[in-house]
Amino acid sequence: MKPAGDSAPRPSNRPAPPARRTILLAGGALAVAAALVAGVVLRGLGDSGEPARCAEGLVAMGARCCGAGQRMESGRCIGVPSGCGARHEVSPGGCVPRAGGERRDIAGGHLVLGPGDWEALGVVTRYEADVAAFQLDAFEVTEARWEACLRAHACSQDVPLSGEPGRPVASVTFDEAEGFCRFAGGRLPSRDELVLAISRGGRRYPWGDTGAVCRRAAWGLASGPCASGGSGPDTAGAHPDGASPDGVEDLAGNVAEWARAPAGDAAQGVQLALGGAWNDTEAAALRGWNRRALRHDARDPAVGFRCLYPRE
Repeated sequence: MKPAGDSAPRPSNRPAPPARRTILLAGGALAVAAALVAGVVLRGLGDSGEPARCAEGLVAMGARCCGAGQRMESGRCIGVPSGCGARHEVSPGGCVPRAGGERRDIAGGHLVLGPGDWEALGVVTRYEADVAAFQLDAFEVTEARWEACLRAHACSQDVPLSGEPGRPVASVTFDEAEGFCRFAGGRLPSRDELVLAISRGGRRYPWGDTGAVCRRAAWGLASGPCASGGSGPDTAGAHPDGASPDGVEDLAGNVAEWARAPAGDAAQGVQLALGGAWNDTEAAALRGWNRRALRHDARDPAVGFRCLYPRE
C-alpha cells in the first residue's frame, strides 16, 4: 500500500491550460494598447502645449504669447521685447504683426451653409448665397492701428485699450468698428462674406475639418483647455498654423469678429460676431457656422473685428 502522501498532486512542467494563456495574452495586449493610447495623448498634449502654441520667435508665458525678454503681469506682456521673430516686429510696447495692415484676396463663390456638422443640428438653418470677391485684413485690427485712427481723430476714445500695440482691439461696439473700417477705406464684412472666408468649401475650421488644438487658435485661455487665468486676447498672428488657405489669421479664436447681420436682424439693432474667442471652452465655438447675436452697441471683451475692402 502506498503512503497516503503519495496521492497528493505532483508539480507539473506542462504548459498552462489554453484559457490561462488567453488571459495572459489579453493582459499583454491591454498593456500595449494602454501604452499606445498614452503615446497618442502625449502627442496631443505636445500639439497643444507650450511652446508649440506660439509663433516662432514668441514665447509662451501663462495664457499669452509674448516677445523674448518680456515679462507677464496681470495678463499683459510687459517691457520692450528683445526679439519677436520673423513674423512680428519689435515696438516699444511689444510685438506687432509685420505689415499689420496687409490684406488677403478672397475669391468669390457660391456659399452653401447647413447643419452638416452634428453639433450644428438645431442651430443652423441651411442657406445658400452668392458672394462676390473681396479683400480682407490678414490680421484682426490691432491696438496699433486703432491708435493711428485716434491720432487722426477718426475713432472713438471710448474703446478700452490694454497698451499692447500687437493685441487685437476688443470691447469695441459694432458702430465703432464700422467707423474704423471707413477710416481704413473699407467696411465690416457681412455674415456671408466672413463665413466664406472661414469655411469655404464646407470646412469646419479656417484650416480644415480637424485639429482644433491650441497651436492653431487662441481659445480656452481663461479656464482651459489651452491655459488658465487668461483675461483677454493674445498677440495677433501668434498662431500661424491656424491660418486659412488664403492666409488670413485668427479667423478662429482670439476675438470673435463683428459681421453685418441680415437686414431683418440689423433692423432690430442686432448684429453678429463669428469665429469664437479666447474665453471659449468648446472647440465647436471656433467653427464657421457658430455665431453670437449681440446688440450693435454691446461692448464685449471677447469681440473685435477686421475690415473688408473692394477687390483691387
